[in-house]
Amino acid sequence: MTEEKIRELMPQLTPMMQQYLQTKLQYLDCILFYRLGDFYEMFFDDAQIVSKELELTLTGKDCGMAERAPMCGVPYHAVDSYLNRLVSRGYKVAIGEQMEDPKLAKGLVKREVIRVVTPGTNLDAQALDETRNNYLMCVVYLSDKYGVSVTDITTGEYLMTELDSERKLFDEIVKFSPSELICNQAFYISGIDVEDMRERLGITVFSLESWYFDDEMCSRVLKEHFHVSALEGLGIADYDCGVIAAGALLKYLMETQKTSIANLTRLVPYSIGKYMVLDSSTRRNLELCETLREKKKRGSLLWVLDKTKTAMGARLLRRYVEQPLIEKDEINARLDAVEELKDNAITREELREYLNPVYDLERLISRVS
Repeated sequence: MTEEKIRELMPQLTPMMQQYLQTKLQYLDCILFYRLGDFYEMFFDDAQIVSKELELTLTGKDCGMAERAPMCGVPYHAVDSYLNRLVSRGYKVAIGEQMEDPKLAKGLVKREVIRVVTPGTNLDAQALDETRNNYLMCVVYLSDKYGVSVTDITTGEYLMTELDSERKLFDEIVKFSPSELICNQAFYISGIDVEDMRERLGITVFSLESWYFDDEMCSRVLKEHFHVSALEGLGIADYDCGVIAAGALLKYLMETQKTSIANLTRLVPYSIGKYMVLDSSTRRNLELCETLREKKKRGSLLWVLDKTKTAMGARLLRRYVEQPLIEKDEINARLDAVEELKDNAITREELREYLNPVYDLERLISRVS
């Protein structure tokens, strides 16, 4: 429903439905899961979308209008499975929770949105592939230059760079394969085929309001988060466009997670010149991480190489395969490390045995923080 339609309906509705729509006004781009007792309920357009996507029964609720409002719901104790299915299909979901005990409340129970779940901010371990990162990417297009920032909130990885062409940007998008990409409105007229990204690469794309990309706001958010007085302290002062992308990304995480993002402890600027440039066609034809026809890991180069014992190791190996080094010293350092393990079979097998029971510490630490 549009803002105008909601405001038009408001006076004729019951107090509870007015409370619901006041919350919905703040999250028009989300499906609102609204906690009522033992269920999360959805109403109006949200109910129709959810009932269709999740094959739930669509019922109705008396709310003061001549006709009953469309309604469907899911049990609160099983909400994660329903939530994950919606998010995997590219929807944003706002969780409206009861903030007080209904038995003790006087009048309407106070409710607030405690979190917004999107494809790139989903923290549920059951919904994520432990062997690959779940990246959220922010792209800002300003005067023929692209600022790019990428994070995996589940592991604390946080990167930024700047690019000067559509081709380089598209290659970066393919390299990281983010589940969600957020951008400014100008990005849609930059020449990148957004529909192709959605359909062929399976990336959910959302444009944000212009205030997310305010230069001063982005700088302030980064300085406050990392407790520095100037961007020079982070080593990113020369990345004008990149700073905007990184700041907008951080602000978006704060707005959706409703908390400080304590596990993002370092912002790493990087240059694409550090790694071998592999365009999307090359990646596809070499079958680095998935096969050309079936899009499966089995049969790819990564499948052949991946004998890792931990989820952290599996993600690291995938990054190695997707981002080949080009600097001689770094290549030799990596080869020396491989040689050390190759030549010491007993030590290697002991290490593998010790690693076998190690949990996914990166994602566990993020959940704790």
